[in-house]
Amino acid sequence: MAYDDFKKRIRDDWRDTLRSILGRARSLGSSAVLAFDLDSTLFDNRPRQARILREYGVARSLAVLAACEPRHWVTGWDMKEAMRACGLEDALVESHFAEARRFWAERFFTSDYCVDDEAIDGAASFTHEVVATGARFVYVTGRHEAMREGSVSCMRRHGLVLPDDDRVLLVMKPTLAEDDDAFKREAHARLGRLGSVVAAFDNEPTHANDYRRKFPEATVIHLATDHSGRPVELLDGVISVPHFALGS
Repeated sequence: MAYDDFKKRIRDDWRDTLRSILGRARSLGSSAVLAFDLDSTLFDNRPRQARILREYGVARSLAVLAACEPRHWVTGWDMKEAMRACGLEDALVESHFAEARRFWAERFFTSDYCVDDEAIDGAASFTHEVVATGARFVYVTGRHEAMREGSVSCMRRHGLVLPDDDRVLLVMKPTLAEDDDAFKREAHARLGRLGSVVAAFDNEPTHANDYRRKFPEATVIHLATDHSGRPVELLDGVISVPHFALGS
């Protein structure tokens, strides 16, 4: 599905769904488990993306890229689209893309750069509301262990709950080489051993669907932010939300 199609799935009562998740977690207490992805779920990584493209622009004397801002990453991970949005001519986009992509890959999956991420609206408060129910909170991310320090630093900067190896866990890939889809499916077994999975939150339709199949009794929330662009339809029962801000 296209980005706009996912946004059309957002129902007017999505906040009630998030509140009901908190209510169910509260009723189960310490036996409840809630799983959260990081990138494009709790964190907006467009500032990280923009920083890398700015640095590439400086390194290659491309002034329009050196002025790249998060707003230029319109629909997620499409670097060519972002380069064009910054004002780079199509011919230069094509001639620079392969090198820019290598430059990006050397930096994006690092602690030094993920510290630039910003929290999704309401994310910090919602993580604390989850923990206040007594439930176990599990970050399940495709980031790898070498990004742990930067990830935790960013959580601390934005006021999200911090991993404590007890009630709040951060589950990461051992290395960058592991496939994200396979890793997350393997993480399902660990989640099931921790308790009763009440809810799972992810921006990737593939991962949201996997949660829906594995934990049919759980509420699966899809963040209608951005995603990898794979043409995947969300399964029935997966609920799309724009962010975590519940308001009054």
